[in-house]
Amino acid sequence: MQLRDDIRRTVGMLRRTALAAFATAAVAGACLGPAAAQAPAPAREARAIDALTAMGKYLRTLKTFSVSAETAIDEVLDNGQKVQFGGIVEYRVQSPDRMRVEVRTDRRTRQFVFDGKTITQYAPRAGYYASVPARGTIREALVLVDRKYDVEIPLADLFFWGTDQAGLDDIKEAAYLGPAKIGGRSCDHYAFRQEGVDWQVWIQPGKQPLPCKMVITTTSEPSQPQYTSVLKWDLAPKFDAATFRFTPPKGAHRIEAAPLAAAK
Repeated sequence: MQLRDDIRRTVGMLRRTALAAFATAAVAGACLGPAAAQAPAPAREARAIDALTAMGKYLRTLKTFSVSAETAIDEVLDNGQKVQFGGIVEYRVQSPDRMRVEVRTDRRTRQFVFDGKTITQYAPRAGYYASVPARGTIREALVLVDRKYDVEIPLADLFFWGTDQAGLDDIKEAAYLGPAKIGGRSCDHYAFRQEGVDWQVWIQPGKQPLPCKMVITTTSEPSQPQYTSVLKWDLAPKFDAATFRFTPPKGAHRIEAAPLAAAK
């Protein structure tokens, strides 16, 4: 699968509101004297880490669901100008080993179908598809195509939160920024910072702590490109037997998937 998706791991503008509030408090402390100055907030606020943990734990309980995301991704042109492209990502999932993903952006369309034994990537506009063996869970299939074929499917993190591969230990800073509205939904806004990456997530409060929105910023690049996704969930979808079966359309051509040299 040499058809590389544009969307790479990146993650969000860290807590400008929180930093502004801290700066105000610091000025007030300087005016009132050392006794009145407040101690800085911890780098990793427990509330933010706990919210991320609870979200991941809840996501792992979902057996059948669909999620649609409106996305926007930044790219830098050869002349240095940063531009943005929109898209839609749709997941249909039957855990642990059935998945269908549709990725439609301003420039390309991709389909990924996983039936528990094989994962297929299809490019409708080009009319080509490639299939490789991929037995196991959805998460194992995602790892396989990423590491062996350099194909990263958008929003793959949804299947890693709540597992030992969530990367919580990599988080250097975590903050709760307050309540927010995303598409009319009440959410809590959190910000996180890792090496080379800042990211934000808005989480629905209550018994169904689903992610409502994510903003991801790659801080290791001078232009700091961002990836944004706004998610809508359906926890009671109806699927038929064909949903997770890839049937090549008429005129589609199969190509061989070439693994990375280091993965052969």
